[in-house]
Amino acid sequence: MYYKKTIVLTTLVCLSLSLSAFLPKKAEETKFKNLKVLPKNISKEDLDKVMDNFKMALGVRCGFCHAPMKDNPKKMDFASDEKQEKETARKMMQMTAKINKKYFHETMKEGKTLAQIACITCHNGKTEPAN
Repeated sequence: MYYKKTIVLTTLVCLSLSLSAFLPKKAEETKFKNLKVLPKNISKEDLDKVMDNFKMALGVRCGFCHAPMKDNPKKMDFASDEKQEKETARKMMQMTAKINKKYFHETMKEGKTLAQIACITCHNGKTEPAN
């Protein structure tokens, strides 16, 4: 009788361990490197949205601000600060945040719909805003 219980228990443990390999795993939070203006805990989806907005607003691709990897030039080194355009983008993000906070924050609190400024406001699909 003791052996039957041991065999059944061992079989159940083995079965549960083997089934656990097929259960969905928790998605690990991606830790992005060298975020200086964007939140350190930004989700991949939100970061992708921000980057897509930059691409649309300036009419550029990733390589405009991001340098290629040294060991594989076909891939981007997103953490690198090698390109000046990336630092310019950071300064522009801080500038628009400051303007929106100063001029649009109270209006938004009052529940009025008022479009805040963003990259597209001045750039209109071009790398340099029109004078």
